[in-house]
Amino acid sequence: MTTADMPTLRLKPKANARAIRHGAPWVYDNELVLDRRARAMAPGTIALLEDGERQPLALVAVNPQSKITARVLERDLNAVIDEAWFAKRIQKALDLRARLYAQPYYRLIHAEADGLPGVVIDRFGDICVVQPNAAWADVLLAPLVQALVAVTGVRTVLKNATGRARVLEGLDEENQVLSGHAPTAPVPVPMNGATYMADVMGGQKTGLFFDQRPNHAFAASLAQGARVLDVFSHVGGFGLAALANGAVSALAVDGSAPALALANQGAEASGVAERFATRQGDAFDTLAALAEEGAEFDLVICDPPAFAPNKQALEAGLRAYERIARLAAPLVAEGGYLGLCSCSHAADLSKFRTASSRGIGRAGRTGQIIYTGFAGPDHPLMPQLAESGYLKALFYRL
Repeated sequence: MTTADMPTLRLKPKANARAIRHGAPWVYDNELVLDRRARAMAPGTIALLEDGERQPLALVAVNPQSKITARVLERDLNAVIDEAWFAKRIQKALDLRARLYAQPYYRLIHAEADGLPGVVIDRFGDICVVQPNAAWADVLLAPLVQALVAVTGVRTVLKNATGRARVLEGLDEENQVLSGHAPTAPVPVPMNGATYMADVMGGQKTGLFFDQRPNHAFAASLAQGARVLDVFSHVGGFGLAALANGAVSALAVDGSAPALALANQGAEASGVAERFATRQGDAFDTLAALAEEGAEFDLVICDPPAFAPNKQALEAGLRAYERIARLAAPLVAEGGYLGLCSCSHAADLSKFRTASSRGIGRAGRTGQIIYTGFAGPDHPLMPQLAESGYLKALFYRL
């Protein structure tokens, strides 16, 4: 299809066309002329975006049902969005990951930052889990999967349809096997000297969080001879990395029994089961209970879910981060370390650091920040999209 045959979408006269020209990837509904024809476009339609003077800007994927009505796919107006186009983008992403990692366990596609808006692909050896979190990717899933298999050689491709983003796009929540055969057991993933067990069929998100890899590694560098508490542990994230690098013990706390079962399997696979323990329960309640029990640890890490997933939740989220810090700090031995994490893009680093430091102070402790961490390089940051830099990790010596 040439641009002459494409439907068009036009910016309002006062909308910031310069931002699009300079790399901004999203166009919101209030920036567009949404007449009856535009509103009638099927979600996932590829259209030509024009500025207020009808000058062409980019090829965009349209979803009139979403606040993010248009996502920039391509600035080359002659491009064809087909299997070859997907293959080129996936190959570019793969080249980076192959340089970074000796083994094929990583985030392969990080949405806008890798040129595939709304698409997340995590790789677990010869399995890829795709989250098509935008309507256009759902519509073009077949050529995307064909390109993915052709470029990477993976045997199995799974669709994970869970998550808030798909709901906001008006998409289904049905997980599917798109290629190959579904694994019948958790997938072992080597990382930072430990082995993690990923439930790629029914686990949280794609089954494992690769983004924390460098922060796990930093925590592990503090772990020699340490007693470790890993709160919001999921499948053993910080705890297993610490044990693999010399910790004397690790206690993993999480609200999910299935996640802790996978953490125990990971401890077995890593050969550290005798030093690993789990405790299921609400994190806030468990931190308070451990304090009452007089528990003490040399290294405490808290990696909660997004307490501030959007601007509306920001103030409540910052209070929750402060509370976590206040409850965790008393459990840290004198001269020990406290790691606090946030995956809320609405809470920027400055706000998160302020909330965390206030919580530590309210617990009657003083701390020095010795490390500030972010997501690993398989989660590249798109400079024009603050949301792609969501993860923060702060480590304090108390």
